[in-house]
Amino acid sequence: MPDLPLHPALVHLPLGLALVAPLVAIGVSLAFRLGRLPRAAFVILAGLQLVLAGSALAAMLAGHRDERRVERVVGEQVVHAHEERGEALVWAAGVVAAVGIALLLVPARAVGVVAALMIPGTLAVAVLALLTERAGGEIVYRHGGAAAFSAPSGAIPPASDPDDDD
Repeated sequence: MPDLPLHPALVHLPLGLALVAPLVAIGVSLAFRLGRLPRAAFVILAGLQLVLAGSALAAMLAGHRDERRVERVVGEQVVHAHEERGEALVWAAGVVAAVGIALLLVPARAVGVVAALMIPGTLAVAVLALLTERAGGEIVYRHGGAAAFSAPSGAIPPASDPDDDD
């Protein structure tokens, strides 16, 4: 089993969290603005973003482990495009997590302004997650990247031509 890729198993957590985070951001921000939740409720949003950023980082590191093997099947350019999107996702999720933490630390008069940043921030992270997922799906479904793990060692087919439109 140590030959099986870990990356595909890990990528679904940050993707799911990225899609749920904007809804949580809208709900917590609205409830806070209406006086239904205390400021401390933003810890939920900050925690969600921290888990998202951490799980995205774990997925990225697991992807680095398998990168060379998959590149032999699909080509470096295809993997690099996915990797670049994944790195942008990790950074963006980290920045939004920092904003979430700031919500707990800024003076009370600034909470509304900082909370307003969370909604577009979480939406941006969701878009980056979807773009990253699309690039990863292309590796597997369009370019046959899974063959890197289904072929016997040493029998991996050559990389496909990224300019070939089939």
